[in-house]
Formats: sequence, C-alpha cells, structure tokens
Amino acid sequence: MSHPRLDLPQGTLDLLILKALSLGSQHGWAVSDRIRQISRETLSVPQGSLYPSLHRLERRGWIKAKWGTSENNRRAKYYELTARGRAQLATEAHAWQRLVAAVGLIMETT
Repeated sequence: MSHPRLDLPQGTLDLLILKALSLGSQHGWAVSDRIRQISRETLSVPQGSLYPSLHRLERRGWIKAKWGTSENNRRAKYYELTARGRAQLATEAHAWQRLVAAVGLIMETT
C-alpha cells in the first residue's frame, strides 16, 4: 500500500539539502533524487522549490557550486557543503532532534 507524499514543514528543505550534500558533491536533480530515495519515496522535492533553496544556501555560504559534466554527459552545476555548511547542518540537526522529541512527548500524552 502506497502512502501519500508529505509536505515539508517550513525550513525543513534546507536541512534535507544540507544532509544530502554531506554525503558528497552532487548536481541539483541528484539532490532531489537522493531525498526521494532515502525517504522511501515519501518526500518529493519539486524543482520549483529545490533550485531556489540551493541558490539561497549558496548565498549564505553554506554550499558552493561548480560546473561539471553529469553521468549522462550533460553540463551540470555540482553543489557541495562548505565548512560553514557543515557547522550549520550540525546546528540544524540538533534543533530538529529537539523539536521531534518535544512533539513526540506531546503526542504521547493521553
């Protein structure tokens, strides 16, 4: 039985992109595909959301980009985390864990 896809809470996409890029440099479509695969097809990031987020993260200095050739021999922009991006990922991951724990406590209340 297939579960419906979920909408991401505000601000979550940046965290997911940083996490996906922590595993290595990749082009935009690959970032989206990795999120989809790891979430077991639950999260789908449309290009209209992905690329503005990538550009925002680049402006903040959390990722950097360079042009390269993709696996299908096309020109593609590859993104990777910067040192500031790794620090931000750690900060945001910690905040996310605190939020999940707090919501879990509330949801378990009878």
